[in-house]
Amino acid sequence: MSTTQQQAPDDAVVARLSTLDRFLPVWILVAMAAGLLLGRSVSGLDDALARVEVASVSLPIAIGLLVMMYPVLAKVRYDELGHVTADRRLLVASIVLNWLVGPALMFALAWLMLPDLPEYRTGLIIVGLARCIAMVLIWNDLACGDREAAAILVAINSVFQIVAFAGLGWFYLDVLPGWLGLGDDGAGGGLDVSVWSIAVSVLIFLGIPLLAGFLTRTLGERAKGREWYEARLLPAIGPWALYGLLFTIVVLFALQGDTITSQPLDVARIALPLLAYFALMWAGSFLFAMALGMTYERTTTLAFTAAGNNFELAIAVAIGVFGVTSGQALAGVVGPLIEVPVLVALVYVSLWARKKFFPR
Repeated sequence: MSTTQQQAPDDAVVARLSTLDRFLPVWILVAMAAGLLLGRSVSGLDDALARVEVASVSLPIAIGLLVMMYPVLAKVRYDELGHVTADRRLLVASIVLNWLVGPALMFALAWLMLPDLPEYRTGLIIVGLARCIAMVLIWNDLACGDREAAAILVAINSVFQIVAFAGLGWFYLDVLPGWLGLGDDGAGGGLDVSVWSIAVSVLIFLGIPLLAGFLTRTLGERAKGREWYEARLLPAIGPWALYGLLFTIVVLFALQGDTITSQPLDVARIALPLLAYFALMWAGSFLFAMALGMTYERTTTLAFTAAGNNFELAIAVAIGVFGVTSGQALAGVVGPLIEVPVLVALVYVSLWARKKFFPR
């Protein structure tokens, strides 16, 4: 979505959207269905797609993520990041919501709704620990959030992910259940995850598109000026973010289609706490930001960066620690099955709230 579209009156935004933007929920559902169908109907496709990996992520998914993130990061006005870092309320709120509230909420929901399914419960807790650094940029952009704020908050999440992920996994899977007298069912066992492997994942999936986006804007504006860059170049590369998103969804569900469709009841059980988590995290963060008196743009950015999760990391960790056929891995796979359509729906809720509570 271009800058001019963001600045247009709300009623004009929908009318100015491209066909791809306007029917995005339809394309996402089609992509999910196509991926599931491919995974079920083409023998050996999942093995072929998973054979080559980048930072424990299938190469096709890695390519899709990079293509998806680059146009969004090319839209960021890097010379305005200082205004975001000066807003300590936003930065502190994001850290608290992402690294204190989010993991604790997922832990509580997993134990409340899956007390008899320890492997799935552990998988959901891992999802709650993996804070979003990728797709959240798409949802924030579609909801007309603050791109510069999103870039800063994603960078903060990346740093915390490197230094805190393994420690928080140990705390929530080993220490806290013992303190609360929940018992040891053997499904946790801590997370033997290399800090270096998480750092490599962050450097690849955030560092590469961030550098590419920064260089594109810097060199483009230097050569042709900001008006040309935002009026001509950004509309040309912008749609590739959604192309990358749809491609990633197709490949992801093709990889996991057999796992998802062969265990529908288990998927339904896992889906319930995920639905509750995304709804509570997004709504709570949105209301919290409103109470702090933030603008709509930063309110919606805080809400999406708090509600989204890094499913790529969660799936990679679950498979690496517990195995590809484990219940923990299945819980990680169900994560994007629920997250993608729910957060797309919340984009529309966010735009409705913009009209209702943020009059211009």
